[in-house]
Amino acid sequence: MSSLLKIAKFLRWKKFIVATVLMGFLSSMPELFVGITSAATRKSELSFGNVIGANIILLTLVIGIAVLLGGKLKLKDKALNKSMMFAALYALLPLLLIVDGEISRGDGVILILAMIFYLRELILNQRQVRERFLDGTEDIGEEFRAFFKNLIIFLSGISLMILSAELMVFSAGRLALTFHVPLVLIGVLGVALGTSLPEVSFGIRSALMKEKELVLGNVFGSVIINSTLVLGIVALISPFRVYSLPLYIDGFIFTGLVVLIFLIFAKTKNEISKKEAKFLLLLYALFFVVQFFLK
Repeated sequence: MSSLLKIAKFLRWKKFIVATVLMGFLSSMPELFVGITSAATRKSELSFGNVIGANIILLTLVIGIAVLLGGKLKLKDKALNKSMMFAALYALLPLLLIVDGEISRGDGVILILAMIFYLRELILNQRQVRERFLDGTEDIGEEFRAFFKNLIIFLSGISLMILSAELMVFSAGRLALTFHVPLVLIGVLGVALGTSLPEVSFGIRSALMKEKELVLGNVFGSVIINSTLVLGIVALISPFRVYSLPLYIDGFIFTGLVVLIFLIFAKTKNEISKKEAKFLLLLYALFFVVQFFLK
């Protein structure tokens, strides 16, 4: 955590933006690994279910726990609100693309382009990026060495979280397959919980340290990366069709419901309160029960 804060200081970026970019990418690595593996074995629906489940966990479980541990999350900053709207839109984008019954390579290209557009909006418009790296007006050699050291420390810590998540994914997947559970359900429940461990762990630590911008950056960044980069790569490797829509429909409904409720809570007073956090946790519990018992 301290290494991430030092990275933000070096880059002269808001902590929220650093968490969005670095944690968004790195904590989405388990979803990406699952996606590539499932696509390579022609089981892309496992990755699709994983992303749907992970996004719901991020906007309910991770946010809910962070608020209960660290207090209200305020969303008054312009960059925060912009990323929140991107995250809401991109969480729904895969559902819109699958309306025709398949995720094609063309859909994969659309998702990758959507991610590039977001990153351009988030990073390249930052004045500090041009000042720090593009204009070349400052000698930053010594600071860069310290930055690189902190980056290595940060990556090492994230690698341990990813390894832990992968072990849980492997165990959950083996157990679910033993009982002949549909792949999409394995992804939505078991795998999604495992691959979301880095975000849950990071959210708890950030909340306890009162670094609430990091919580939101991690959540919004992960939702966007999951919905665009992960599914985009999966679609490019192995497009897939939906042969049993009922297996997906409740995931679609809950995703739309979670996004809508989160936006309402966030926009009401530009914050997520403890009362609203409890409702988000109850919403995830309802989602889990519905998925488990109906399928």
